[in-house]
Amino acid sequence: MAKSLPDRPFWIESLRKNPALSAAYITATIEEKDPEPELLKMALSDVAEAIGQPKMSPEQYELLLKQLEELLSKQGSDAIYNLGLWLNVLGLKLTVAVATDTEDNNTNPETTISQLTEQNLENAPV
Repeated sequence: MAKSLPDRPFWIESLRKNPALSAAYITATIEEKDPEPELLKMALSDVAEAIGQPKMSPEQYELLLKQLEELLSKQGSDAIYNLGLWLNVLGLKLTVAVATDTEDNNTNPETTISQLTEQNLENAPV
């Protein structure tokens, strides 16, 4: 069993008190240059614990976590739409914004398309 970090209760309470922090946490995780699926799962689970658990029965919270597992295993647009619905349950929403940071705007489209193709090939069913 993984040991919890000593500051974890403080972190969860901070997320609970500040939904904007919860949204920023998920956004930062999604926008990572080298995404790690386990980090996204952890961020979404933390936010579910902070925002969802206090408002839900134990059964509803358990169902929310089960739905998270299911949506993270989906491919393509189903995953995106289901993530949006899942976030709505927590009072959050999935949005798209214009990249305003110079670093974000200097992305080479050919490199980005190549990376997307590689990721799709890695995640393709065998």
